[in-house]
Amino acid sequence: MGGETYFAFHPRPLPPDPPLALDAGAQDLLDRANQALGRLDGVTLLLPNPDQVLYSYIRKEAVLSSQIEGTQSSLSDLLLFEHDLTPGVPIEDVRETANYIRAMNHGLERILRDDFPLSLRLIREIHEQLLRGVRGGERAPGEFRRTQNWIGGTRPGNARYVPPPAHEVVPSMGDSKSSSTTIPRRHRS
Repeated sequence: MGGETYFAFHPRPLPPDPPLALDAGAQDLLDRANQALGRLDGVTLLLPNPDQVLYSYIRKEAVLSSQIEGTQSSLSDLLLFEHDLTPGVPIEDVRETANYIRAMNHGLERILRDDFPLSLRLIREIHEQLLRGVRGGERAPGEFRRTQNWIGGTRPGNARYVPPPAHEVVPSMGDSKSSSTTIPRRHRS
């Protein structure tokens, strides 16, 4: 990296300023989305066990999310692991996928059962669950990152996506009116 220039994403603060204006097209899309959610909610009343659909959906999402990080586990590998059977890929990969489910369940329980607010503290708790007992678990679980990371490529300069620099993570997440913008800004590593 040594002095290489790269562009990083800088999110705009929330709430948006000026406030989000919904034109007729956006309002129509919002109405259609609400109607679709209503139909989905209605269909769940016809299912003998709607929790089974949610069970499968959560696991499929965990598999897809963990594959972004490079794991090789599939939905069938995860289901085998959860039933104490041997998956067809390295057990470490399946543990990482299982941790996605554990972390999500932890967050939902804290919010729904404990009435805990969505907060930086909760995000750190979820992160700790995500890294418990898996690769990367020694890298400050439950803490915000302190170094630059990227997705794709071998360095920030050739990456497909570079998130905000480490020193901007906490301000970007915790300050509703930080000075960041959505325009990628040039950085030097």
